[in-house]
Amino acid sequence: MSNLGIRKALRATYDEALSRVPAALESEGFGVLTEIDLQSTLKRKLGVDLRRYKILGACNPPFAHEALQADLEIGLMLPCNVVVYEDDNRQAVVLAIDPTKTMAGTGNTRLAELAEAVKEKLSRALSRLE
Repeated sequence: MSNLGIRKALRATYDEALSRVPAALESEGFGVLTEIDLQSTLKRKLGVDLRRYKILGACNPPFAHEALQADLEIGLMLPCNVVVYEDDNRQAVVLAIDPTKTMAGTGNTRLAELAEAVKEKLSRALSRLE
């Protein structure tokens, strides 16, 4: 497993997790802007099977605005991806991008500070999930 994100294995099913993740994110000021069903996309485009897997594009508008003011090109790293997938035991796993591994790597100290704050909020959001 990679070290790119904040990971939480849940006792919930995939469907239960998908219904709970938006509210957990909202509690920390994030909204879900996009949803990519990777399982159906890969089936349709490549004819391959993949476990149930969705990528949610989450955005916290005040942080996004502040990041764009610090570096207009940071939009390449927005929104914050949150992944929900079904593990081998049919339980949900939720991952959120760790912005300290992406945004902070730009060398911009203001972005590094923002990345820490966003990581804290994403961590708190995931901690609300069971």
